[in-house]
Amino acid sequence: MSEARTETETAADQPLMGRRSFLFATAVATAIPILGEAEMAHAKLASQMMGVLPPDAVIINANENPLGPCKAACEAITKILPLGGRYDRMGELSALTDEYAALHGLKPENVAFYAGSSEPLHYTTLAFTSPSKGLVMADPSYESANMAAQISKAPVKKVPLTKSHSHDVKAMVAADPNAGLIYIVNPNNPTGTITPREEILWALENKPKGSILLVDEAYIHLSDEQSVVDQVAAGKDIMILRTFSKIYGMAGIRCGVAIARPDILDKLTPYYQNAMPVTALVAARASLADKDLIPTRKKWIADSRVETLAWLKSNGYKPIGTSVSNCFMIDTGRPAHTVIAGMQKEKVYIGRIWPVWPNAVRISVGSPQDMASFRTAFKKVMDAPVVASNADLKDPAKITGTGGKTFLS
Repeated sequence: MSEARTETETAADQPLMGRRSFLFATAVATAIPILGEAEMAHAKLASQMMGVLPPDAVIINANENPLGPCKAACEAITKILPLGGRYDRMGELSALTDEYAALHGLKPENVAFYAGSSEPLHYTTLAFTSPSKGLVMADPSYESANMAAQISKAPVKKVPLTKSHSHDVKAMVAADPNAGLIYIVNPNNPTGTITPREEILWALENKPKGSILLVDEAYIHLSDEQSVVDQVAAGKDIMILRTFSKIYGMAGIRCGVAIARPDILDKLTPYYQNAMPVTALVAARASLADKDLIPTRKKWIADSRVETLAWLKSNGYKPIGTSVSNCFMIDTGRPAHTVIAGMQKEKVYIGRIWPVWPNAVRISVGSPQDMASFRTAFKKVMDAPVVASNADLKDPAKITGTGGKTFLS
């Protein structure tokens, strides 16, 4: 099997093979593991040899939802646990697909579920990039597509955010006339900032012919911005990713969805096709049925975020942009790894660093109690004198918090 698929290969080109040979071929094609927020957050801790976190730690480093699954989802999981020794023989995947499609004005064939949105993000990058079909993304933004492009040996163009910290869609479209994939995260991770719908639609209409616009809407429910999911129903060259990890609080249960035309979704299947956990399927269905979940949790997270950002500004600190999500960034004015280390001494664990902004840290929005602890610890750390050696600043592991390893979503 070649090291990377070419842009002319399709699912129909793949030879029939047994399960073992198929999985082996897939392992070769995807030699770098698929890692998401949790793994990247844990990798930063591992690189600093922190070990197991203390039981009283404040964990605001992985954009998790401290509320966890809703009550109905927990009850659905409990009910199906006795059947956990079986694959889905109850039709839960089909039922969830039908319900999700109907909820968004789509057909079932427009919807494909995965164990989180990390897998389809990885596979979409592999399917639509190659040495002659590049990836275009913002900088900073979620790192996984960039890492997946290393497997397909695709050129990567990173485009700085605008002054308002939205994606610079015109610069992204112009960055590579041979782009195979243009990746937009909306709201963005790590900044939590919005790219307006009309700008995404402009990118969709003006992107290079034959390319795919990949819009990651993992955090869309936390904002007031309108989704572009309707563009799938219109038959456009677009893939949308959603997840139940964020506002639905199911990060540890793993349920994500890819939304696109059937022919686009078909391009992902040669890479891997795994059975969905039955617990994730029933929890997702129960969560969709809870009509109060999104507005209630959106307000709960927003209240905590707004209070913390107001405190930061009133104390002379520098949040970056206007976040509408469950994370935001702060320009600390000093090497960010020193701030992270100082916070850890206070048992407050904050997010990793993006190399383009070595002085900025990402903060996930936790409970009101979490954010109160964050404020106390952050002031203490920022009031302390800066201690950083030149050796520290030259160490990529201390800048990125990944120990020099490659991480995918």
